[in-house]
Amino acid sequence: MATMRMIDIAVNFTDSMFKGIYNGKQYHAADIQAVLKRAWTAGVDRIIVTGGSLEESKEALAIAESDARLFCTVGVHPTRCKEFDESGDPEKHFQELFLLAKEGVEKGKVVAIGECGLDYDRLHFCPSEIQKKYFEKQFELAYMMKLPMFLHMRAAAQDFCDIIERNKDKFCAGVVHSFTDSSEDRDKLLSFNSLFIGVNGCSLKTAENLEVLKGIPVDRMMIETDSPYCEIKNTHAGIHFVKSSWPSKKKDKHSEECIVKGRNEPCMVRQVLEVVAGAKGIADVEHLSKTLYHNTCRVFFPHDLDSAAEALLASSQKTV
Repeated sequence: MATMRMIDIAVNFTDSMFKGIYNGKQYHAADIQAVLKRAWTAGVDRIIVTGGSLEESKEALAIAESDARLFCTVGVHPTRCKEFDESGDPEKHFQELFLLAKEGVEKGKVVAIGECGLDYDRLHFCPSEIQKKYFEKQFELAYMMKLPMFLHMRAAAQDFCDIIERNKDKFCAGVVHSFTDSSEDRDKLLSFNSLFIGVNGCSLKTAENLEVLKGIPVDRMMIETDSPYCEIKNTHAGIHFVKSSWPSKKKDKHSEECIVKGRNEPCMVRQVLEVVAGAKGIADVEHLSKTLYHNTCRVFFPHDLDSAAEALLASSQKTV
């Protein structure tokens, strides 16, 4: 099963589901080690743990330090940007993020600033003006740390792209993860040469989603699970392209040998790869995985790029 190498760019290991807690109730013991073992066996060789607030970013860094193959982001999610003002001292809050990012970079663990961006689907958590203010502020972190951006965009393409345009000289590259918007929004993002688009189960739900996917060039794409959310369900349009599966049990019948039914895991990034290949009519899934792996390294792990492999991929991408 592990002939392909994959990087899952978005895993929420700070979520309580990986501690066995669902909606505040403990169902089983923490099982991140079993989840990781499944991921490595499936061909995942690196995982980026997502930080969405100052405290969550601290936890993400601690988790990343537990395994050489784990990395993380530092930043504040658009729905949580009120934490800057609620801290009582927004500039001090920003400085704490900066110091955490600096510590993480020195440890070789922090690979991006984020998750930051705009989410107009959930304005009940944070008003758009506050989101915009602190999205823009976080470009300063990327500039100071010389890091790429891990980005979030929901129903906010115009404002998002306006802010990217104003700040495009402050960051080297970025990925707009968990993309679920329209073909017009996709094309707005692709107009920025430094941006990649991340897809997961939420990006592959409907026939319309799959049409949008077809228009994302493979050399501008990354794959992810965004687990424990965004699994590919039996009702999703791309399900018939899925070939990989794992035994599963409900959370109250938990077994470390099985995935928890309804909880997404990094191993299942392989299913995302399969749906991308199927929807785009790509027969050589292994070659697709190499291209996506290469894209991810270019942005988040530039020191790992093999120049010979880069040249080979550059010449072969024209045929994909």
